[in-house]
Amino acid sequence: MTKVFLLLYFLLEVLFLVQALDNHRKIGFYELERENFKLNLTNYGATIVSVVTPDKHGKLADIVLGYDSIDSYKNDTTYFGAVIGRVANRIGGAKFTLYDKTYHLPANDHGNTLHGGTRGLSDVIWTVESHKKHSHVTFTYDSPENEQGFPGKVKVKVTYKLVGAHKLIVKMIAKSVDKATPVNLAQHTYWNLGGHKSGNILSHNVQIFGSHITPVDKLLIPTGEIRSVKGTPYDFLQPKKVVTHIRKLPDLYDINYVLNKSFQNQLTKAAVVRDPVSGRKMELWSNQLGMQFYTSGQLNGTKGKDGAIYHKFAGIALETQGFPDSVNHPYFPTQIVKPGETYEHIMLYRFTAS
Repeated sequence: MTKVFLLLYFLLEVLFLVQALDNHRKIGFYELERENFKLNLTNYGATIVSVVTPDKHGKLADIVLGYDSIDSYKNDTTYFGAVIGRVANRIGGAKFTLYDKTYHLPANDHGNTLHGGTRGLSDVIWTVESHKKHSHVTFTYDSPENEQGFPGKVKVKVTYKLVGAHKLIVKMIAKSVDKATPVNLAQHTYWNLGGHKSGNILSHNVQIFGSHITPVDKLLIPTGEIRSVKGTPYDFLQPKKVVTHIRKLPDLYDINYVLNKSFQNQLTKAAVVRDPVSGRKMELWSNQLGMQFYTSGQLNGTKGKDGAIYHKFAGIALETQGFPDSVNHPYFPTQIVKPGETYEHIMLYRFTAS
């Protein structure tokens, strides 16, 4: 009992120190703008709050789902626009074993760990390292030992950078200070190219450059299999509307694609999304091996910004990532970062309209 008490005391002390540090950090909003392309971000969760871009007629609209207030982001369960970690997506059984030691994590999703636990990187206040309105903003965060049960200290840096008129680069870097630890960061923006208040995304045309998926069980934990999309509702190798096969799926679209890549760290095209009404098109490149395709099936009357009410299918999330639950599947590409190693995750978005 004494050991258990000491462990609980240590965990409470760590939580108290992290919260105390957060109380001394200020939450702010940071704008990036070039020509008629504008982003608004906050250092709470290193979150994208809005992206404003023109349609085929030059009319501007905000194309990401979000909230009006920081309090809403703090109480959020949808992860709108946030950076997710230390380990994005799910970890089965809320535990993993590394070098013969088992680490237990918060079970915040039906007995599993989702998006880093009950207080992941999406729920902390990041430090603003640098901000230039017409160029970039860089957020940093030092994740302490045993945060959400993960081993070691990790230094994380996220940069949002404008390139050209309508291109955005997101670069996420993590370095382990003292212990090997899993790292799998993701950017969790929900996109609606018609405008965040325009309704659903069922008519959006989607192309995904992934010929395989990692199938999951009823709790969305990968089975360990890698399966071809050929002849299934998951086949988006050629552009098709989201609505085409969605009714054939029990859980709608919430699945990891194995992207078609020759080399693990190569920047290659992951997806293209186009809204036929506004003419807006978004292209996404990444250096990651996987991408979660999620059609917001769990939204149910969520109160968003500008008086919007977000229902099922209100947005699309395209989360480039390592494979979910890789820490428990030895045949999946590893997510373990050792001291002295650097995790690097790059995304390039290009927005056009015609």
